[in-house]
Amino acid sequence: MTADAALSTPPLASGPEGPEALRPLLATVLDALAAGTAERGGPLPAGGPDAVTARVAAALGDPLPDTGDPDALHALVRALAAGAADPADPLCAAHLHCPPLAVATAADLAASALNPSLDSWDQAPAASALEAAVTRALARTAGLADALVTTGGTESNQLALLLAREAHGGDLRLVCCAGAHHSLPRAAWLLGLPAPVVLPAPHGTLETATLAEALTTLPGPLLVAATAGTTDAGLIDPLPEIAALCAAHGARLHIDAAYGGGLLFSDRHRDRLTGLDAAHTITLDLHKLGWQPAAAGLLAVARPDELTTLHQHADYLNATDDTEAGLPDLLARSPRTTRRPDILKIAVTLRTLGRDGLGALVDQVCARAHELAGLIATHPGFELYDRPVISTVLFRPAEVTDDTVAAVRRRLLHEGRAVLGRARLDGRLWLKATVLNPRSRPDDLARLLELVEGSTPR
Repeated sequence: MTADAALSTPPLASGPEGPEALRPLLATVLDALAAGTAERGGPLPAGGPDAVTARVAAALGDPLPDTGDPDALHALVRALAAGAADPADPLCAAHLHCPPLAVATAADLAASALNPSLDSWDQAPAASALEAAVTRALARTAGLADALVTTGGTESNQLALLLAREAHGGDLRLVCCAGAHHSLPRAAWLLGLPAPVVLPAPHGTLETATLAEALTTLPGPLLVAATAGTTDAGLIDPLPEIAALCAAHGARLHIDAAYGGGLLFSDRHRDRLTGLDAAHTITLDLHKLGWQPAAAGLLAVARPDELTTLHQHADYLNATDDTEAGLPDLLARSPRTTRRPDILKIAVTLRTLGRDGLGALVDQVCARAHELAGLIATHPGFELYDRPVISTVLFRPAEVTDDTVAAVRRRLLHEGRAVLGRARLDGRLWLKATVLNPRSRPDDLARLLELVEGSTPR
């Protein structure tokens, strides 16, 4: 390469010149984020899908122009921020979509700059050692032995069913309730397992009497999937009783704690997860109640030897003589090959905040959710579904139809004033507020109710 060609090459993010190359670009990104956030002016862009699409198209122009635009970074980051649903806005409370911590986001930048790939030790020496140490620590926190990093609850649930199938055979049948996450029956379909047995859940959770009857009558082998934090209402199945039934009937137990697993950090709330350590596998998701940028999922396992079913051999990645010489073999740590070091942001957060700091955040959002429920319960214009178990609050305007509830939500979305979810329980449609912003204040909660009330036709 000639000297002129080297000078014309765009700067790289890593290497000796990487930090200085990134420094002015970071300033551009931060300025664009601030400008886009100010332009949006609320939790969601106003105008609905057509308006947002038009604004993005105007900022993007030709996606692949012949000649590059040096202002593209600022323009597109600004457009993304202006068109974002901002989970850091207290009025953005629809989903299990947390505002990420600044320290975790900064660590994620380092991971992107260094770009290790966790499919072989020689691509990620430090990252592989960090992942091994931190995943095992998190697994022990949940009462199990080891854990794999995943892209989130869906991949974790799929892996849990895969490990169960390989341990018990292809006729393994999934038993779950109607409140379980949709990824579980989907995983059974993907893996070619028999049609799942989906038990009714009239109150949103897996009922022990119904499960006991199913375990008594169904032929094995069986995998029971319980939930610690349902997507619709944040409910927790009766884990100790379910674990006891599984042990008595020889059924395998998986617990989807993608949402509720964060309660482990809280001394005040971790007792709600009693029975978690009886599971064979547990889904955890720290981009929910862990304030991580996505993705930050884990699958904890009680029997690490079962992970050998994931093992693959590729001579260029884990040659036998290399592993015999002491180089770690990483291909049994995931069904994916190329994997970014998502463990770094998790490790930085755990070390920076500690259990006490994370527990305090959990306690704050749970307390805010109870305050919101209290405001709803005493307001004559609203109906509360129930007191929150974690930080999800279901409510609806009183004496209106389901169509009106749905229309109120869509009106707030279209105007960009508030982002609320929806859930159908007890045969009715409810508005869903998932409180994951630890900076939410009581007046923010009151404002949310004012917006709903003002958008409800009477």
